[in-house]
Formats: sequence, structure tokens, C-alpha cells
Amino acid sequence: MTHNIPVNQNLVDMEYAVRGPIPHRAMDLQKEGHTIYACNIGNPQALKQKPISFYRQVVALLEASDNIQRERNLTKFAKNNSDVFEGSGINIIPTGIINYSEEFLHNCLTGMGAYTESQGPRFIREAISQFIDLRDKNDIASDPESIFLTDGASDAVRRILELLITGPHDGIMIPIPQYPLYSATVKRCGGVQVGYYPDEEKDWALTPDILEEVYQNATTQGVNVKCIVIINPGNPTGAILDKQSIDGVVNFVEKYDLSIIADEVYQENLYGGSFISMASAVGSRDISLFSLHSISKGFTGECGHRGGYMEIRNIPIMKDSNVNLSELLLKQASVSLCSNTVGQAIVYMMVKPPKTGSKPYNTYAEEKNVILRELETKAALIKESFKQMEGMECFGRTGAMYLFPRINSLPKDITDFDYCMRLLEETGICTVNGGGFGQQPGTSHLRIAFLPPVQSITRFLPDWIRFHNRFIKSPH
Repeated sequence: MTHNIPVNQNLVDMEYAVRGPIPHRAMDLQKEGHTIYACNIGNPQALKQKPISFYRQVVALLEASDNIQRERNLTKFAKNNSDVFEGSGINIIPTGIINYSEEFLHNCLTGMGAYTESQGPRFIREAISQFIDLRDKNDIASDPESIFLTDGASDAVRRILELLITGPHDGIMIPIPQYPLYSATVKRCGGVQVGYYPDEEKDWALTPDILEEVYQNATTQGVNVKCIVIINPGNPTGAILDKQSIDGVVNFVEKYDLSIIADEVYQENLYGGSFISMASAVGSRDISLFSLHSISKGFTGECGHRGGYMEIRNIPIMKDSNVNLSELLLKQASVSLCSNTVGQAIVYMMVKPPKTGSKPYNTYAEEKNVILRELETKAALIKESFKQMEGMECFGRTGAMYLFPRINSLPKDITDFDYCMRLLEETGICTVNGGGFGQQPGTSHLRIAFLPPVQSITRFLPDWIRFHNRFIKSPH
């Protein structure tokens, strides 16, 4: 007998276009034998980006620590018998990698298979604090006790919003367009999405007027706005916020006593642009700030290992209580016992790479630079192709892993969803329509992740140009 059971309607109403109908159709087409170019999601290694050798070599030794002495012996043997190993194809792990792995295990104490502290091991949190201080070079030092290791930045977002949203009138300001994680999580937690629109034609800049108008409209409707989300560099737009925009956000939240969630997972994906962290912008002001970073993006691309951290500054006290939010976050983390240990280890490696000048560092730096240069090249190829597509415009500096072009010339009654589905069906290019992220009413966009290999991009771009110029002129 089939039983009807009541379920949480907030879960039913959640939407996540990045893995929505268009990608599902792409999977069906692939099963039928069609060539698909997966440009719908920021998943670098699924699209043949090579892992950073340093990360994988260290992880291999951490996970099989009994091999450390064997590798040390092999390194010594190879050094004394270079003629035997030359041209053999045998991969000798550098001594610096072995030492790094031993030092990590010495600090870790429990090994990789045990639970760690719920907040994350102290020595990793200390390394993150040092990384933040080195990055920001300001007078306000990062505190390891205000850092929490998480299963990627998405885990941190869920934790924060679960704490901040206490009822159906609590509002979270999110940029439109936005990464669907935020709208979905606000919906799941039963809060109110308060969308604000960066100025697309001014390279997705933020002005005080934009934020002020949205805030006033929300409060007039009885919404208790508690927080603003800033994604920098942007997803899906790829835009990099300038100093004027960031300073405007800081002044705005200080005026209305709001918190900030700073999603900064793309801070390495700049391609010549400049990143200003929200922590450096807030400085000594008494503003509650949640900053997020992840090993999934940047040049690291370790999405499947689910590692990340959040740093909290100016931790607020709970209303009608002497308990601060940090204690609740720790309780929240304790329910899951801890984040996964391999993710923790790669976060440590991300913030504490090999010693500058060492052989492992030189390899690491070379691999990092190759990945970032290739991403920049692929973005430029796609962006240049838009000039050959009638009515296609792309604003803002290139950042993150995405381009978000505006389609100005769609036929009447045709949506950007229709466009992206037809693009997939006819060319195999899998993108996500702008409506999946939200957009200004009356506009149409799509998001494309510039992650496939250069050879794939140069193969599909001519097909896309032909499709586009034919599609916008044909009757529907």
C-alpha cells in the first residue's frame, strides 16, 4: 500500500538549476552517444584539470603513512644510483614532500582515520590564520579560535543560515544573479530571500542606492533583514568587486547593524584583477563577518574532497542570552563530529604550500600558474566569440570560472531556458540559463563555465556562433 506522508514544503520548493533540467537532459544525450561539453558547473577535475601534484603526493603519504619510510629509503637509493633511475619512469617523491607529510602527521596525532576536534585541528586553524594575516596585511589579526573547518564552503553557508534564520520574516540579502545554493538554503530554512541587483552595465558594481532601496522595501513589507551575502569574485557573473563597491557594503551594513557572509572561494581566480577581502575592508569596525574559502575552486579544483573553512569576526551575542554565536557554531559542528580529514589536510596545504625555493615549491608554482593561465586563455576565447554573436554582451572583468553574457536578441516568447536547451540539443554545449540564477526582469542571460580543455572550446565555439546567429533570426 502506498502511504501519503507530509514533508517539509521548503525542501519541495528548493531549486538548483546548476544540476537542473538542462544538465539532466545532457546526461540523457550523453547516454545516447552524443558528445557533451559540460559547461554548467564549476567542477574542474571532471573536465580534465590535473590535480596539483603536491596535494596528491602528501595525501597519498598521509593515507598510507607506513609508506613514508619506504619512500624515504627509495629517495636515498635513487640519489646514490641515479643511472638506474634515469629514464625509468619511476616517480620519486621529493624529500621535502616526505618531510611535510611527517610533520603534518606529527601535529595531527590521531592520523587520518579518526575524528578530529569538531572545530578542526588547532594547528590547521593556526595555519589558516597566518594565511589570512599574510593575505590582508592589516592590523587586525585573525584568531584561530574563530575559524571552523567545514566540508566545503557550502557546508559553512548552511550552518550560518540555519543559525541566522529564526522565523518566516527573517531576510537574507543575496545578489541577483546569485549562486542557487543561497536561494535554496534560505528557502529550506524558511527565511525570506531579499534580492539586490548589482549594476550589470557598470561591470556589476554595487552602489549605496542599490542596497538602500532594497533594504527599505523589505523592511516596509515587514521583513527583518539580518544579513547580506557578498560573492567576490562573483558566481555566476565572474565579476570582481572594486574597492568603492566593497567600502559601500561595509558602510551600509554598519548603518543597519547587519552581518556579512563573504563568499570568497574564487579569490585566486583573478586573471590580472585585484581581490580585496571583506575582512580587510571591515578592519576594526564592529561588524559581524563570516568569511568563507574552499579547496574546490581557485587553482586547486579539489571539489570531491570537500574541504573549506569559515572565519568569524566580531562574533555577535545571541538575543536575550550571554551565549555568543561561536558557541552555537561549535555545538552545530559537534553534531556532525568533524569535517572530513582529507579535506582538512588539503585546506592546510592550500594555506601552507611548500617552502618557497624548494623543489616541491617550484613544481607547485609551475602547476598553479599553468592552470590559471589556461583558465584565462579559455575565458578570453569564449568572450571574444561573443563579438560574433548578434546581440550578445558580456560585462565586467573576468574572474572566478564563469562568464554571464546577456542575450539581447531572443525572439519573442523565447526564454533563455529555451535558448540553452536548444543550444544543448544542437551543439552539445551544456550551460545554465540566466533565470536559474535570477536576473533583472526583462533580461536574458546564460552562465558558461570556461573549464573544458582548450581543444574542446575551440571545437565547439564555431558551432555555437552558427547556432546563435541562426536561432535568433529563425521563427519559433
